[in-house]
Amino acid sequence: MHEAKLLHRESSEHGWQRIVIEKPFGHDLQSARTLNSELTRYAHEQQVFRIDHYLGKETVQNILMFRFSNSIFERLWNRDSVDHVEITVSEKLGVGDRGGYYEEAGAIRDMVQNHMLQVLALCTMEPPVSLEAESVRDEKVKLLKSIRQLSPDEVAKQVVRGQYFAGAIDGQPRPGYRQEPKVKPDSNVETYVALKLFIDNWRWSGVPFYLRTGKNLPMSVSEVRIQFRPTPNVLFAAECGNNLDPNALALRLQPNEGIYLRFNGKVPGMSLGVRPVRMHFSYDSEFGAYTPEAYERLLLEAIAGDATLFIRRDEVETAWQIVDSIRKGWENKPLTNREFYAAGTWGPIAADDLLAQSGHVWHEPQVIK
Repeated sequence: MHEAKLLHRESSEHGWQRIVIEKPFGHDLQSARTLNSELTRYAHEQQVFRIDHYLGKETVQNILMFRFSNSIFERLWNRDSVDHVEITVSEKLGVGDRGGYYEEAGAIRDMVQNHMLQVLALCTMEPPVSLEAESVRDEKVKLLKSIRQLSPDEVAKQVVRGQYFAGAIDGQPRPGYRQEPKVKPDSNVETYVALKLFIDNWRWSGVPFYLRTGKNLPMSVSEVRIQFRPTPNVLFAAECGNNLDPNALALRLQPNEGIYLRFNGKVPGMSLGVRPVRMHFSYDSEFGAYTPEAYERLLLEAIAGDATLFIRRDEVETAWQIVDSIRKGWENKPLTNREFYAAGTWGPIAADDLLAQSGHVWHEPQVIK
């Protein structure tokens, strides 16, 4: 573009010029740094718009609005009230004809380094001083830098890989990953990954964040679940036993976009029965079915020069530092039997073990109609 004189460092002489770059931004920290250095040889950082379509989704943009405009929730959004957080991005489809790409990327490069860390940052960052692009992105970078780096030994304890083998979804047979086109027959590439992360700052110290993503899972869904601390099991223990579920708040990013709050209610009748119930806000019911497509919104923002929904250079490099430390812990370690899972299930047994260490379990996203 520069040699063809289509790209110049921004000046009044040439008007505004911007370059939009689709992920992946490199394949590790070193390649990302090289790519960023090459880009900024020919364009200012302010001209570079690194696009991640997840940030264009209305439900993802709504995270900051929900958090910082509703005092009843923001006051609970910390280690005093939150027990743990689960972020699930599951895909019902397998790798299909993208085997060649997936052999190079795997789940951690394809999903964790970008989509999932961005959602985590928006859910946990401190309030920015304004809604200007740099203020929002400053807080996201501060949050990413607060994520505890993992040593190879910690990776073995806090990160689980997985790979699907043959199974069935909705009665339809699915081949194993190693039987997919352009995939090595002895591939160790992960089609699933689950992580236990900690954020070392004042707000979130000691709260575990569980992230999971995978291919060939039972349903396609993206959801953030805030699990609040349980109440003391004193008043209702004799009548209800351990049936008092802790309150939970779920942000459904896709599909059936919305927010629901789970709390306990008394079952009608003479006995003192209890059952979790749900209050549900639906985007479609409240605002109508149409919302702009993510890329539609993002490309318009790029034309307008608003970088709020785009990823800054230091965000990219910080995210790669996190992912590279995990991949280093996987070097020369083949998948174990407990890391394989049948297509159509929610992942390997090792992922359940990961949460069981802390007395937690994965919550399957609910089907919402």
